[in-house]
Amino acid sequence: MLIHTSRQRLIGSFAGSLQQRIFILISLLLPLLLAIACSTTDKDYLVYAGTYTGSGSDGIYAYRFDATKGDFKPLGLAAKTDHPSFLATDSGGKFLYAVNELDSFQQKASGAVSVFSIEKETGKLELLQQVPSLGAAPCHVSLDQSGRYLLTANYNGGNVAVFPIGGDGRLGPASAFIQYTGSGVNPDRQTGPHAHFIQVTNDNRFVMVADLGTDRVFVYRFDPVTGSLTAPDSCYVTMNPGSGPRHIAFAPSGKFVYVLNELTSTVTVFAFESETGWMKAKQTISALPENFSGENTAAEVAVDAKSQFLYVSNRGDDSIGVFSINSNDGSLTPVEWVSSGGKTPRHIEIDPTGRWLIASNQNSGNVVLFRIDQATGQLIQTSRSIDLASPVCIRLLSINE
Repeated sequence: MLIHTSRQRLIGSFAGSLQQRIFILISLLLPLLLAIACSTTDKDYLVYAGTYTGSGSDGIYAYRFDATKGDFKPLGLAAKTDHPSFLATDSGGKFLYAVNELDSFQQKASGAVSVFSIEKETGKLELLQQVPSLGAAPCHVSLDQSGRYLLTANYNGGNVAVFPIGGDGRLGPASAFIQYTGSGVNPDRQTGPHAHFIQVTNDNRFVMVADLGTDRVFVYRFDPVTGSLTAPDSCYVTMNPGSGPRHIAFAPSGKFVYVLNELTSTVTVFAFESETGWMKAKQTISALPENFSGENTAAEVAVDAKSQFLYVSNRGDDSIGVFSINSNDGSLTPVEWVSSGGKTPRHIEIDPTGRWLIASNQNSGNVVLFRIDQATGQLIQTSRSIDLASPVCIRLLSINE
């Protein structure tokens, strides 16, 4: 019995010692494991800023962004080009596309689309091609989900066009072109059609166009093989008179569409039928706080990757509105409004980690970084900002992949 008891004590002592050693080892390794986990989930990005040129800006500027620290490192002028007001990049990070928001190009009533190759080490852009956008003052550009087609909206031209993209990033002759007609009730802004947005839906089956001048949102079937656009039975929805639909955000689920109305500073929520392209209005809500008085035009709308929160930029109130999204019906509930950190916030961009929002303030010449509260969607302005004349559009490109 004495021998048996001693053996139990020895085994117990050894077991206790082993547990202690494992605990110490885990304590030592835990910080290293966390550091490795953070380094693999947090990425560095190239940030490209499109601007209006002629007032201290010369084109597209590049920055390096550390998503772990929330730090910007300026890389300088990436490409000198006229009025690159909106940008898009391909999924492989090889090419950047910019509209040149001009009323005349090559002695025609057209703006241009510029194609650049991207040098990830330096952020520099090399011009590969510049072609007519087929309409005056192009203000929006996007790529389809396959990256084989570029879509652009020409504001003053009142039309949209689709261009095939070759393997070298260059554009071929247009595969689709649609000219709009009509007007709206606002005598200053709606004397004719003003296409302001064009983008494919998440499943690449439809293309939506927001026409500010005619108060219409058009829906087309998109052929990803030919790049053609055809109208389904419900070709468009008509917004409230004088709304001025500007930009559109899609819920990641594909079930809801959010139309930002520039002239009335409202957001209209639509239920979207992905099989037919049918849209039904569910809610229209002000993008402004109740106590606001004065003039305002809403500029940009964005939905986070989890479809929990929607963000809107307001030019006049100089704020960013935050709304929570009801997962059942897509409806919006106001959360807060925060200062954009400058004047005339134009474009807002949520980084792929979902932790940061970047706002470009056109008239105060600064780009401001906000931290996103993951639980509430609220924005916390950081001390990080970029001084840049007339910033318009911000695009992030991963450089770790």
